[in-house]
Amino acid sequence: MTQGSAELPSRRANAKTAPRSPKKPKKRRVWKVVLLLFLAVILIIVAYFGFLANKANNAIQQIGTVSNDDVKIPTAESVKKKAVGMVLLGLDTRAKGGGMNTDVMMVAVFNPNSKSATVISIPRDSLLQLDGYGERKANANYATFFSQARSEKGMDKEAAEEDAKRAIRDMLGKFFGVDLKYTAVVNFKGFEDVVDALGGIEVNVDMDMRYVDNYDGTNINLKKGFQKLNGDQALDFVRYRKSNDGKNMSSDFDRNKRESEVVAKIVDKMKSLSGITKMGEVIDAVGDNMEIDMPPKEIQNLMKTYFGISSSDVQFIPLEGVWKSPYVYLDEAKLSEARAALQAKMAE
Repeated sequence: MTQGSAELPSRRANAKTAPRSPKKPKKRRVWKVVLLLFLAVILIIVAYFGFLANKANNAIQQIGTVSNDDVKIPTAESVKKKAVGMVLLGLDTRAKGGGMNTDVMMVAVFNPNSKSATVISIPRDSLLQLDGYGERKANANYATFFSQARSEKGMDKEAAEEDAKRAIRDMLGKFFGVDLKYTAVVNFKGFEDVVDALGGIEVNVDMDMRYVDNYDGTNINLKKGFQKLNGDQALDFVRYRKSNDGKNMSSDFDRNKRESEVVAKIVDKMKSLSGITKMGEVIDAVGDNMEIDMPPKEIQNLMKTYFGISSSDVQFIPLEGVWKSPYVYLDEAKLSEARAALQAKMAE
Protein backbone atom coordinates (compact mmCIF):
# COMPACT_ATOMS: atom_id res chain seq x y z
CA MET A 1 0.00 0.00 0.00
CA THR A 2 1.45 3.37 -0.97
CA GLN A 3 1.99 6.22 1.39
CA GLY A 4 -0.79 8.71 1.56
CA SER A 5 -3.38 6.32 0.39
CA ALA A 6 -6.31 5.90 2.78
CA GLU A 7 -6.42 2.61 4.61
CA LEU A 8 -9.49 0.60 3.63
CA PRO A 9 -11.67 -0.64 6.45
CA SER A 10 -11.53 -4.35 7.08
CA ARG A 11 -14.41 -6.63 6.03
CA ARG A 12 -14.99 -7.40 9.67
CA ALA A 13 -15.37 -3.73 10.42
CA ASN A 14 -17.87 -3.38 7.57
CA ALA A 15 -19.83 -6.32 8.88
CA LYS A 16 -20.10 -4.60 12.24
CA THR A 17 -21.05 -1.20 11.02
CA ALA A 18 -23.11 -1.81 7.85
CA PRO A 19 -26.88 -1.83 8.44
CA ARG A 20 -28.44 -5.27 8.17
CA SER A 21 -31.17 -5.88 5.56
CA PRO A 22 -34.39 -6.88 7.30
CA LYS A 23 -35.27 -10.59 7.09
CA LYS A 24 -38.61 -11.59 5.57
CA PRO A 25 -41.01 -12.59 8.30
CA LYS A 26 -41.58 -16.30 8.70
CA LYS A 27 -45.29 -15.66 9.13
CA ARG A 28 -45.76 -15.06 5.40
CA ARG A 29 -44.07 -18.36 4.56
CA VAL A 30 -46.26 -20.19 7.09
CA TRP A 31 -49.40 -18.78 5.48
CA LYS A 32 -48.16 -19.84 2.05
CA VAL A 33 -47.76 -23.41 3.32
CA VAL A 34 -51.21 -23.34 4.92
CA LEU A 35 -52.72 -22.00 1.71
CA LEU A 36 -51.06 -24.71 -0.36
CA LEU A 37 -52.25 -27.39 2.04
CA PHE A 38 -55.76 -25.96 1.94
CA LEU A 39 -55.77 -25.97 -1.87
CA ALA A 40 -54.46 -29.54 -1.85
CA VAL A 41 -57.27 -30.62 0.46
CA ILE A 42 -59.84 -28.90 -1.79
CA LEU A 43 -58.42 -30.69 -4.83
CA ILE A 44 -58.52 -34.04 -3.03
CA ILE A 45 -62.14 -33.45 -2.00
CA VAL A 46 -63.12 -32.43 -5.54
CA ALA A 47 -61.35 -35.49 -6.95
CA TYR A 48 -63.01 -37.73 -4.34
CA PHE A 49 -66.48 -36.45 -5.08
CA GLY A 50 -65.75 -36.71 -8.78
CA PHE A 51 -64.83 -40.33 -8.12
CA LEU A 52 -68.06 -40.78 -6.14
CA ALA A 53 -70.08 -39.14 -8.91
CA ASN A 54 -68.62 -41.57 -11.42
CA LYS A 55 -69.36 -44.50 -9.10
CA ALA A 56 -72.87 -43.18 -8.49
CA ASN A 57 -73.54 -42.84 -12.21
CA ASN A 58 -72.41 -46.43 -12.77
CA ALA A 59 -74.57 -47.64 -9.86
CA ILE A 60 -77.57 -45.69 -11.16
CA GLN A 61 -77.29 -47.46 -14.48
CA GLN A 62 -77.30 -50.78 -12.59
CA ILE A 63 -80.21 -50.14 -10.25
CA GLY A 64 -82.47 -48.24 -12.65
CA THR A 65 -84.69 -50.57 -14.66
CA VAL A 66 -86.20 -47.80 -16.80
CA SER A 67 -84.08 -45.94 -19.35
CA ASN A 68 -84.29 -42.20 -19.96
CA ASP A 69 -85.61 -42.91 -23.43
CA ASP A 70 -88.60 -44.82 -22.04
CA VAL A 71 -89.93 -42.12 -19.70
CA LYS A 72 -89.59 -38.36 -19.84
CA ILE A 73 -90.35 -36.64 -16.54
CA PRO A 74 -91.48 -32.98 -16.82
CA THR A 75 -89.45 -30.69 -14.53
CA ALA A 76 -92.53 -29.76 -12.48
CA GLU A 77 -93.20 -33.48 -11.85
CA SER A 78 -89.62 -34.38 -10.94
CA VAL A 79 -88.69 -35.66 -7.47
CA LYS A 80 -86.63 -32.50 -6.99
CA LYS A 81 -89.79 -30.39 -7.28
CA LYS A 82 -92.67 -32.61 -6.20
CA ALA A 83 -93.32 -35.05 -3.36
CA VAL A 84 -92.98 -38.67 -4.39
CA GLY A 85 -94.38 -41.90 -2.95
CA MET A 86 -92.42 -45.14 -3.11
CA VAL A 87 -92.64 -48.79 -2.08
CA LEU A 88 -89.51 -50.31 -0.49
CA LEU A 89 -89.25 -54.10 -0.48
CA GLY A 90 -86.62 -56.36 1.08
CA LEU A 91 -86.23 -59.83 -0.43
CA ASP A 92 -84.63 -62.91 1.11
CA THR A 93 -82.53 -64.13 -1.81
CA ARG A 94 -80.51 -66.82 -0.03
CA ALA A 95 -79.99 -70.06 -1.92
CA LYS A 96 -81.83 -71.96 0.82
CA GLY A 97 -84.98 -70.60 2.39
CA GLY A 98 -85.06 -67.52 0.20
CA GLY A 99 -87.70 -66.70 -2.35
CA MET A 100 -89.95 -63.97 -3.68
CA ASN A 101 -91.64 -63.21 -0.36
CA THR A 102 -90.89 -59.71 0.94
CA ASP A 103 -89.67 -59.91 4.53
CA VAL A 104 -89.40 -56.10 4.66
CA MET A 105 -92.22 -53.90 3.37
CA MET A 106 -92.21 -50.12 3.68
CA VAL A 107 -94.16 -47.28 2.08
CA ALA A 108 -92.42 -43.91 1.99
CA VAL A 109 -93.21 -40.38 0.89
CA PHE A 110 -90.35 -37.91 0.29
CA ASN A 111 -91.03 -34.17 0.12
CA PRO A 112 -88.43 -31.84 -1.45
CA ASN A 113 -89.94 -28.68 0.07
CA SER A 114 -89.21 -29.80 3.63
CA LYS A 115 -86.35 -32.19 2.73
CA SER A 116 -88.07 -34.81 4.86
CA ALA A 117 -89.84 -38.17 4.62
CA THR A 118 -92.46 -40.37 6.25
CA VAL A 119 -91.85 -44.13 6.27
CA ILE A 120 -94.44 -46.76 7.21
CA SER A 121 -93.34 -50.32 8.11
CA ILE A 122 -95.85 -53.10 7.37
CA PRO A 123 -95.73 -56.36 9.37
CA ARG A 124 -95.07 -59.24 6.98
CA ASP A 125 -98.08 -61.31 8.14
CA SER A 126 -100.57 -58.44 7.85
CA LEU A 127 -103.90 -59.03 6.14
CA LEU A 128 -104.37 -56.04 3.85
CA GLN A 129 -108.11 -56.14 3.26
CA LEU A 130 -108.85 -54.44 -0.05
CA ASP A 131 -111.59 -54.94 -2.64
CA GLY A 132 -110.40 -56.76 -5.75
CA TYR A 133 -107.45 -58.48 -4.07
CA GLY A 134 -107.21 -61.99 -2.68
CA GLU A 135 -106.80 -62.82 1.01
CA ARG A 136 -103.13 -63.48 1.73
CA LYS A 137 -100.31 -62.32 3.97
CA ALA A 138 -98.82 -58.96 2.98
CA ASN A 139 -95.39 -60.42 2.25
CA ALA A 140 -96.87 -62.88 -0.28
CA ASN A 141 -98.38 -60.24 -2.58
CA TYR A 142 -95.25 -59.45 -4.59
CA ALA A 143 -94.56 -63.16 -5.17
CA THR A 144 -98.20 -63.69 -6.21
CA PHE A 145 -98.12 -60.80 -8.69
CA PHE A 146 -94.84 -62.11 -10.12
CA SER A 147 -96.27 -65.63 -10.50
CA GLN A 148 -99.41 -64.31 -12.19
CA ALA A 149 -97.36 -62.28 -14.65
CA ARG A 150 -95.37 -65.38 -15.56
CA SER A 151 -98.19 -67.92 -15.78
CA GLU A 152 -101.20 -65.87 -16.82
CA LYS A 153 -99.57 -63.14 -18.91
CA GLY A 154 -96.74 -65.22 -20.33
CA MET A 155 -94.06 -62.69 -19.37
CA ASP A 156 -90.38 -63.48 -19.09
CA LYS A 157 -88.66 -63.09 -15.69
CA GLU A 158 -87.54 -59.48 -16.16
CA ALA A 159 -90.92 -58.30 -17.47
CA ALA A 160 -92.72 -60.20 -14.70
CA GLU A 161 -90.59 -58.47 -12.05
CA GLU A 162 -91.50 -55.07 -13.46
CA ASP A 163 -95.18 -56.03 -13.59
CA ALA A 164 -95.05 -57.21 -9.97
CA LYS A 165 -93.48 -53.90 -8.89
CA ARG A 166 -96.28 -51.98 -10.61
CA ALA A 167 -98.97 -54.23 -9.11
CA ILE A 168 -97.66 -54.03 -5.53
CA ARG A 169 -97.47 -50.23 -5.57
CA ASP A 170 -100.94 -49.97 -7.13
CA MET A 171 -102.29 -52.14 -4.32
CA LEU A 172 -100.49 -50.30 -1.51
CA GLY A 173 -101.34 -46.94 -3.05
CA LYS A 174 -105.04 -47.81 -2.83
CA PHE A 175 -104.60 -49.19 0.68
CA PHE A 176 -102.93 -46.03 2.05
CA GLY A 177 -104.72 -43.50 -0.15
CA VAL A 178 -101.57 -42.00 -1.72
CA ASP A 179 -100.05 -42.03 -5.18
CA LEU A 180 -97.06 -44.40 -5.18
CA LYS A 181 -94.92 -43.85 -8.25
CA TYR A 182 -91.93 -46.18 -7.86
CA THR A 183 -90.95 -49.53 -6.33
CA ALA A 184 -87.46 -50.31 -5.02
CA VAL A 185 -86.39 -53.91 -4.32
CA VAL A 186 -83.26 -54.70 -2.30
CA ASN A 187 -82.04 -58.15 -1.33
CA PHE A 188 -80.70 -59.15 2.08
CA LYS A 189 -77.11 -59.22 0.79
CA GLY A 190 -77.40 -55.55 -0.11
CA PHE A 191 -78.50 -54.70 3.43
CA GLU A 192 -75.51 -56.56 4.87
CA ASP A 193 -73.07 -54.99 2.41
CA VAL A 194 -74.25 -51.43 3.15
CA VAL A 195 -73.81 -51.90 6.91
CA ASP A 196 -70.37 -53.46 6.39
CA ALA A 197 -69.36 -50.65 4.01
CA LEU A 198 -70.18 -48.14 6.77
CA GLY A 199 -68.04 -50.04 9.25
CA GLY A 200 -71.01 -51.33 11.23
CA ILE A 201 -73.75 -49.61 13.21
CA GLU A 202 -74.28 -49.20 16.95
CA VAL A 203 -77.64 -50.31 18.35
CA ASN A 204 -79.14 -51.42 21.63
CA VAL A 205 -80.01 -55.12 21.29
CA ASP A 206 -83.20 -55.36 23.34
CA MET A 207 -82.86 -59.02 24.39
CA ASP A 208 -80.64 -62.08 24.10
CA MET A 209 -81.27 -63.47 20.62
CA ARG A 210 -80.45 -67.11 19.90
CA TYR A 211 -81.98 -69.05 17.03
CA VAL A 212 -80.58 -71.74 14.73
CA ASP A 213 -82.19 -73.12 11.56
CA ASN A 214 -79.93 -75.64 9.83
CA TYR A 215 -82.15 -75.72 6.73
CA ASP A 216 -81.48 -72.16 5.59
CA GLY A 217 -78.24 -71.60 7.52
CA THR A 218 -79.69 -69.12 10.03
CA ASN A 219 -77.51 -68.81 13.15
CA ILE A 220 -78.55 -65.81 15.25
CA ASN A 221 -76.49 -65.30 18.39
CA LEU A 222 -76.69 -61.79 19.87
CA LYS A 223 -76.38 -60.72 23.49
CA LYS A 224 -78.53 -58.02 25.07
CA GLY A 225 -76.97 -54.57 25.31
CA PHE A 226 -75.56 -51.61 23.38
CA GLN A 227 -73.01 -52.76 20.79
CA LYS A 228 -71.65 -52.39 17.28
CA LEU A 229 -73.08 -54.85 14.74
CA ASN A 230 -71.63 -55.84 11.38
CA GLY A 231 -73.87 -56.43 8.36
CA ASP A 232 -74.68 -60.06 9.13
CA GLN A 233 -75.42 -59.28 12.78
CA ALA A 234 -77.57 -56.26 11.87
CA LEU A 235 -79.65 -58.47 9.59
CA ASP A 236 -80.01 -61.03 12.41
CA PHE A 237 -81.09 -58.22 14.75
CA VAL A 238 -83.80 -57.10 12.30
CA ARG A 239 -85.01 -60.61 11.39
CA TYR A 240 -85.14 -62.17 14.86
CA ARG A 241 -88.61 -63.45 15.85
CA LYS A 242 -88.16 -66.46 18.13
CA SER A 243 -85.68 -68.64 19.99
CA ASN A 244 -85.27 -72.41 19.76
CA ASP A 245 -86.06 -72.83 23.47
CA GLY A 246 -89.18 -70.64 23.32
CA LYS A 247 -87.92 -68.17 25.94
CA ASN A 248 -86.91 -64.87 24.35
CA MET A 249 -89.72 -64.53 21.85
CA SER A 250 -90.19 -61.55 19.56
CA SER A 251 -92.85 -60.56 17.00
CA ASP A 252 -93.44 -58.86 13.66
CA PHE A 253 -94.13 -55.64 15.54
CA ASP A 254 -90.76 -55.83 17.30
CA ARG A 255 -89.12 -56.55 13.95
CA ASN A 256 -90.72 -53.46 12.43
CA LYS A 257 -89.45 -51.26 15.25
CA ARG A 258 -85.95 -52.71 14.84
CA GLU A 259 -86.14 -52.15 11.07
CA SER A 260 -86.91 -48.46 11.66
CA GLU A 261 -84.10 -48.19 14.22
CA VAL A 262 -81.53 -49.75 11.90
CA VAL A 263 -82.59 -47.64 8.90
CA ALA A 264 -82.26 -44.51 11.08
CA LYS A 265 -78.77 -45.58 12.18
CA ILE A 266 -77.73 -46.19 8.57
CA VAL A 267 -79.03 -42.77 7.50
CA ASP A 268 -77.13 -41.00 10.29
CA LYS A 269 -73.94 -43.01 9.70
CA MET A 270 -73.99 -42.09 6.00
CA LYS A 271 -74.30 -38.41 6.94
CA SER A 272 -71.31 -38.52 9.31
CA LEU A 273 -67.75 -37.79 8.21
CA SER A 274 -66.77 -41.45 8.58
CA GLY A 275 -69.77 -42.39 6.46
CA ILE A 276 -68.86 -39.92 3.71
CA THR A 277 -65.36 -41.38 3.42
CA LYS A 278 -66.91 -44.81 2.88
CA MET A 279 -69.55 -43.65 0.43
CA GLY A 280 -67.84 -45.33 -2.52
CA GLU A 281 -68.27 -48.76 -0.92
CA VAL A 282 -71.88 -47.94 -0.01
CA ILE A 283 -72.63 -46.98 -3.62
CA ASP A 284 -71.10 -50.26 -4.81
CA ALA A 285 -73.21 -52.23 -2.32
CA VAL A 286 -76.42 -50.52 -3.43
CA GLY A 287 -75.59 -50.85 -7.12
CA ASP A 288 -75.01 -54.59 -6.78
CA ASN A 289 -78.12 -55.38 -4.77
CA MET A 290 -80.94 -52.96 -5.57
CA GLU A 291 -83.38 -52.32 -8.40
CA ILE A 292 -85.86 -49.47 -8.80
CA ASP A 293 -88.23 -48.74 -11.67
CA MET A 294 -87.18 -45.09 -11.81
CA PRO A 295 -85.41 -43.39 -14.76
CA PRO A 296 -81.68 -42.84 -14.07
CA LYS A 297 -82.03 -39.04 -14.26
CA GLU A 298 -84.68 -39.15 -11.56
CA ILE A 299 -82.48 -41.36 -9.37
CA GLN A 300 -79.79 -38.68 -9.67
CA ASN A 301 -82.31 -35.99 -8.74
CA LEU A 302 -83.46 -38.04 -5.74
CA MET A 303 -79.88 -38.49 -4.50
CA LYS A 304 -79.04 -34.79 -4.92
CA THR A 305 -82.27 -33.56 -3.37
CA TYR A 306 -82.08 -35.69 -0.22
CA PHE A 307 -78.30 -35.87 0.22
CA GLY A 308 -77.57 -35.05 3.85
CA ILE A 309 -81.00 -36.04 5.21
CA SER A 310 -80.79 -37.29 8.82
CA SER A 311 -82.97 -39.60 10.90
CA SER A 312 -84.53 -36.54 12.58
CA ASP A 313 -85.95 -35.61 9.16
CA VAL A 314 -87.64 -39.01 8.79
CA GLN A 315 -90.87 -39.94 10.59
CA PHE A 316 -90.95 -43.71 11.13
CA ILE A 317 -94.35 -45.27 11.83
CA PRO A 318 -94.37 -49.06 12.35
CA LEU A 319 -97.89 -50.47 11.99
CA GLU A 320 -99.24 -52.54 14.88
CA GLY A 321 -102.06 -55.03 15.32
CA VAL A 322 -103.20 -58.33 16.77
CA TRP A 323 -101.99 -61.78 15.73
CA LYS A 324 -104.80 -64.24 15.02
CA SER A 325 -103.36 -67.15 13.10
CA PRO A 326 -102.49 -66.98 10.28
CA TYR A 327 -102.73 -63.18 10.00
CA VAL A 328 -101.89 -59.95 11.76
CA TYR A 329 -105.02 -57.79 11.90
CA LEU A 330 -103.85 -54.19 11.84
CA ASP A 331 -104.89 -51.72 14.51
CA GLU A 332 -107.30 -49.28 12.82
CA ALA A 333 -106.19 -46.25 14.86
CA LYS A 334 -102.51 -46.82 13.99
CA LEU A 335 -103.44 -47.45 10.36
CA SER A 336 -105.41 -44.19 10.21
CA GLU A 337 -102.43 -42.35 11.71
CA ALA A 338 -100.15 -43.83 9.04
CA ARG A 339 -102.50 -42.92 6.19
CA ALA A 340 -102.86 -39.36 7.48
CA ALA A 341 -99.08 -38.96 7.90
CA LEU A 342 -98.37 -40.12 4.35
CA GLN A 343 -101.05 -37.88 2.89
CA ALA A 344 -99.83 -34.89 4.93
CA LYS A 345 -96.25 -35.41 3.77
CA MET A 346 -97.43 -35.56 0.18
CA ALA A 347 -99.27 -32.24 0.59
CA GLU A 348 -96.48 -30.22 2.30
